[in-house]
Amino acid sequence: MMIELRPIKNETDYHAALKEIEKLFDAEPGTLEFDRLDILTTLVEAYEQQHYPIDPPEPIEAILYYLESRGLSQGDLEPIIGSKEEVLEILNRKKPLTLEMIRRLHQHL
Repeated sequence: MMIELRPIKNETDYHAALKEIEKLFDAEPGTLEFDRLDILTTLVEAYEQQHYPIDPPEPIEAILYYLESRGLSQGDLEPIIGSKEEVLEILNRKKPLTLEMIRRLHQHL
């Protein structure tokens, strides 16, 4: 049984849409099922953004996660941020990131 396509207004609607998405997950592009999947996914994303917002990560936590997830070390930041001491001060939150550091991090990472 397919659920009616309409805005998701509560948790019951949300969970019903998730179940329907699960059933349609392997739909072939160009089919009505795929179009339905696309619409339901958009509705679920809108509901989640409103009811389950995810705050952006704190910058230092994001940098540390990036390093860890790619097997990099703090030393890999030296060409981007500066000396070993500067990197440690930044990562220990004793010195703020400058706009130029942020630009270099964005460019290199």
